[in-house]
Amino acid sequence: MVTESFRPPVRTLMGPGPSDVHPRMLEAMARPTIGHLDPCFVGMMDELKGLLQYAFRTENRLTIPVSAPGSAGMESAFVNLVEPGDTVIVCRNGVFGSRMKENVERCGGTAVMVEFDWGRAVRPEQVEEALAAHPEATALAFVMAETSTGAWSPARELCELARRYDCLTIVDAVTALGGIPLEVDAWGIDAIYAGTQKCLSAPPGLSPVSFSDRAVARVQSRRHPVQSWFLDLNLVMGYWGGSGGAGSKRAYHHTAPVNGLYGLHEALVMLREEGLENAWARHWRMHAALRAGLEAMGLEFVVPEDERLPQLNAVRAPEGVDEAAVRAELLDRFNLEIGAGLGDFAGKVWRIGLMGHSARAENVMLCLGALEAVLAARDAPIANGAATAAAGAALAG
Repeated sequence: MVTESFRPPVRTLMGPGPSDVHPRMLEAMARPTIGHLDPCFVGMMDELKGLLQYAFRTENRLTIPVSAPGSAGMESAFVNLVEPGDTVIVCRNGVFGSRMKENVERCGGTAVMVEFDWGRAVRPEQVEEALAAHPEATALAFVMAETSTGAWSPARELCELARRYDCLTIVDAVTALGGIPLEVDAWGIDAIYAGTQKCLSAPPGLSPVSFSDRAVARVQSRRHPVQSWFLDLNLVMGYWGGSGGAGSKRAYHHTAPVNGLYGLHEALVMLREEGLENAWARHWRMHAALRAGLEAMGLEFVVPEDERLPQLNAVRAPEGVDEAAVRAELLDRFNLEIGAGLGDFAGKVWRIGLMGHSARAENVMLCLGALEAVLAARDAPIANGAATAAAGAALAG
């Protein structure tokens, strides 16, 4: 029988998530637990909604964190906006487009798939062909920041297309929020979901979402009950005050993860302190340094530069190198976590995250130095000794 407390090792998290959690958030989560309907907690909920509106760049009244991970945020968008018989255009350029398809089908809808190569962005012209061919479509769904590949798709252009064809948009921003420009109102995004464990650097377990008034009207005029009781926004809005102003009366829906919400509140306060544009710029600076080091080492990126996310870097493992063994050694020797490839990229690439608190110069240098040491010891075909100097020059510039 286990009789001792669990004490995890201290790791540097540079995979696809979770990212490093700032000590301020851990301290916030250790504060006294109060009731989820306590007036003080309800006041914090209103602040949290405002902070999320800042992060999403939106005035949407229904902007809240779902009390579950990003996958539940995804499901909340689909179960509320897709009804049996609906047609949804779904863009797939990686793993998470496939999950969108599954959600549409589980809601009783038909998913019309628009396929793109893994590691490439969604192309608007191909999407428009699908929209024109399916005038019955009610929504367009796409992943803005594809976590499985590191590809960045043009959300603004895709949302403009959807409006032109009278479709709602459902956007996966799990890896995007807080890391790259995202303008919910200016781009006309109708439903968007994200995760706390990526560029916000809060612990996993919550999913920020935002729904436009147009999307809320669709939810409130459904012909069929929402498939999920827990994720039914008609009910959830009663708890979060989604249809009312700050301080509006709340109806019990579920027991919220009180301390987890403390952590998210602190993460968003820190984002506001840094400034959203400054956070975006920091992710770009750290990416430039990492890129300089990896390319000096002789490693190749999967995604073309003009379609590449700064915060999620898919890098090809050198020929003849056991990528899983390299990851295991990085974890064992350096307490450094990087990610494996998924789907078509399994066993072929590493996914190196520079998200939130992980997007720091010291992490870039640790990752490059450790990866170079492990690869050199395996006689991998790399240029040994050049990576950290190249990264340092990029940071100095």
